[in-house]
Amino acid sequence: MTQSELIILNLSEIRQRSIKIWKALPKNYYNWKPDEKAMTAIEMIRHVLEADYGWNIIINNGSMLNYKTPCENRPFVSVSDELEFAEPYRKAFLESIQKFSDPELSETHIVHPGNGEMKILGKYLLRIGYHESVHAGQFLSYLRAMKVTRPGIWD
Repeated sequence: MTQSELIILNLSEIRQRSIKIWKALPKNYYNWKPDEKAMTAIEMIRHVLEADYGWNIIINNGSMLNYKTPCENRPFVSVSDELEFAEPYRKAFLESIQKFSDPELSETHIVHPGNGEMKILGKYLLRIGYHESVHAGQFLSYLRAMKVTRPGIWD
């Protein structure tokens, strides 16, 4: 198995678990948030999903200067709607990763536009998985605070 295949496997496993917990969110809790400074539950889902679009630009050395999310001004309808809308961006992101060779993943430098830090591409892609995992943990705590039954993500 190549490095890109392992990275895609990791990202796919993380996404499967995210989807499992997102689908547990009752519609009447979409706008719930633990405090005024936090994202709502549905905003967090969108944040994770729309990130694939930006990650794809970054790993392909595109410019983020005039970045606009494809979700801008798009109303929140449902978790299923968010997943369906985001699917082409996820597919494009994973296809980009698949094209990288092992040497490219180990030698290519990526500069993250948010903080200007330079990372090796392969490590950067693994950190993307960590970003989603952190939000999955936050989302589980949201569900707990809502007193919503949390699905077993390790099943």
